Amino acid sequence: MSKKKALGRGLSALLKDNETEDKLEVDIPENNTIPVAAATPAGPTSGINEIPVDQIEVNPFQPRSHFDQDALLELAESIKVHGIIQPITVRRLSENQYQLISGERRFQASKLADLKMIPAYVRSADDQQMLEMALIENIQRENLNAIEIALSYQRLISECNLKQEELGERVGKNRATVTNYLRLLKLPPDIQISVRDNQLSMGHARAIINVDTPEQQLYIFKRTLAEDLSVRKVEELVRELSGKKNGPGGESENGSSSPAPVSKEIVQLQSNLSSHFGTKVVIKSDGKKGEIKIPFLSVEDLNRILDILKI
Repeated sequence: MSKKKALGRGLSALLKDNETEDKLEVDIPENNTIPVAAATPAGPTSGINEIPVDQIEVNPFQPRSHFDQDALLELAESIKVHGIIQPITVRRLSENQYQLISGERRFQASKLADLKMIPAYVRSADDQQMLEMALIENIQRENLNAIEIALSYQRLISECNLKQEELGERVGKNRATVTNYLRLLKLPPDIQISVRDNQLSMGHARAIINVDTPEQQLYIFKRTLAEDLSVRKVEELVRELSGKKNGPGGESENGSSSPAPVSKEIVQLQSNLSSHFGTKVVIKSDGKKGEIKIPFLSVEDLNRILDILKI
């Protein structure tokens, strides 16, 4: 029985050759050998070509700059035993020079495995198509985190002049999904880094972004990590602080107007007290008198605050 590898609908739509090549599928016989055709100087060729490794340069538009070295070494050992199962894709620069479009991990591992020739598809592409292909191929990787995906989406929109609907068609996602990823880039850097490093899930991040201010977002983020809050708990906390209830700076449930803006000193004091108590502290003052509100979400949370107050 043969095996098939495919790059997916988004990337294949960019590689405008015949119908078979658009699917980028390769039938692999049981002995893992791949039938190849010699590359010729006269433009793209059909099927798979055997190309000298030293005639291929890396893709300057590669969106991912770091590759795990241990994983590359493992792939190199597999290539030594089984060869290249899925060909790379390149574009021709000159008679004896090619540029990588997709498959950089396979390309780098092949060099580590001391391969002299590598199977490849040869395609025609300009610089913008190269960038688009590289970004879409990067997005289709299974091990990307939400921030890497969001950054790739943003680059496709800004550098390839795609609208969100067009982007969704390229990557096989609906517009709402694309929008949810792009919204992550509005979060404070500390939260983005935590998502990137898999310390915070996308579900947590999507809940946190629903509060208005970076201060509130960071407060919820720190509590989430410190207390290992579930997504549901974070959503409850967001509802508590987002202004949909009697939150600071928002409209109350009975429709009353927002309070007057507070001074920078009060804002700073609120921030200091919030950090001290681990909850969003609200100070209301008319300049002479006022009140301090310390919200809690449960009896356990109240006891935690009372312990801090030594009551």
